[in-house]
Amino acid sequence: MASLDTARPVSARPALPRVFLVWLVGTRASLFGDAVLYFALGWAASAHGGGMGALVLTAITLPRTLLLLLGGAVGDRFGARRVMITGDVVMLAVTLVLALVGLRLGASPWLLVMVAVVIGTVDAFYLPATGSMPRRLVGKDQLPRALAMQQAGGQIVSLLGAPAGAVLVAAAGLTGAAAADAVTFAIALVVLVCVRPAFDVERPPRGEGLLAGAVDGVRIAVGDPVLRPALLLTAAAACFLLPVVSLLNPLLAREHGWSAGVAGLVAGGQSLGMIAVALVASRRGTMERIGRGAALGLCVSAPGITAVALADTAAVAVAGGIAVGAGSGIFACHIGPLVLTNIPDTHLARMQALLVLVQSLALVVGNNALGALADAQGATLAAAVCAAGVCAAGIVGLVLKPIRRLRQE
Repeated sequence: MASLDTARPVSARPALPRVFLVWLVGTRASLFGDAVLYFALGWAASAHGGGMGALVLTAITLPRTLLLLLGGAVGDRFGARRVMITGDVVMLAVTLVLALVGLRLGASPWLLVMVAVVIGTVDAFYLPATGSMPRRLVGKDQLPRALAMQQAGGQIVSLLGAPAGAVLVAAAGLTGAAAADAVTFAIALVVLVCVRPAFDVERPPRGEGLLAGAVDGVRIAVGDPVLRPALLLTAAAACFLLPVVSLLNPLLAREHGWSAGVAGLVAGGQSLGMIAVALVASRRGTMERIGRGAALGLCVSAPGITAVALADTAAVAVAGGIAVGAGSGIFACHIGPLVLTNIPDTHLARMQALLVLVQSLALVVGNNALGALADAQGATLAAAVCAAGVCAAGIVGLVLKPIRRLRQE
């Protein structure tokens, strides 16, 4: 395929399949509803104290983490589309019940925890399935552009979801947010019923147990010379890059004496950088050496992190945030197709589950370690560790032959 570093005209590229675009609109609508509901749940939980807020978040994260590998095995065995339809039916029912019960009885702590557990459990099966769907809807030659468009849509939804949730909660409370999320699940359900995968993929052997299938997915990843370093790069990005956006931005703003508005501008710059890169990649494609592109994305992020940490003005910090977002976008646009194009058809959902699990565990470690370092030595030093970490990971990726030499077909 043509790439960002070739001169092939953009007009020569065929349009992405309509079935993929329809599926993308449906899933992004559902993702928007989720963002609204997550804000509403967090706001409702905060009324019962910080401990309850942490409990609700844990009730989502814990079952999702514990069941991810099993969820991937289920997706490969029974089909990603079937798993997603089941998940949307469950969540449609749950959000409707939440809206009705919340209207009559209010947002009691037990209700919030129960809904959070269901969300985390459904996510464990839904996320691997939806992560594998692009491979089932587009050809391998169009996969990088499709994943870039998926990422751009996800970033736009993330950017708009929380503010929309705040407005909706202020106007209609938790009941209104739950009802709105139910509508988006209904949209996604209709889309999935109508959409049919365009590319058949091989299923695992029927006699293979789900637990054995989950273990086999880990075995494939650990033994593959491309997937193993790709997962390690993903872990490094989750550990050193993602906490910059969610954890260190507010801490750095306070350390520099900036307002919450400036911190929001830096975060917005990061989202802008990611969206811009994703849109360009969805239009023009990725670098031909897709492994090198993933590693370069981490290297690009390092000076951006440094600029945010050492900035003496808000403008410099926002510019650094854009660079961080651009590097994150370059990495994500290349690591996704790198993994998907090197997975056996029988292991698509399982590898997506492992990718999410690796990222989640690394993020937990990174957030806690960097938070402790920021408390002890300051957020600037913690940011410096992040810059050094992502730069080192990028350099290692450029040196490793399986990653450096990998080309997009």
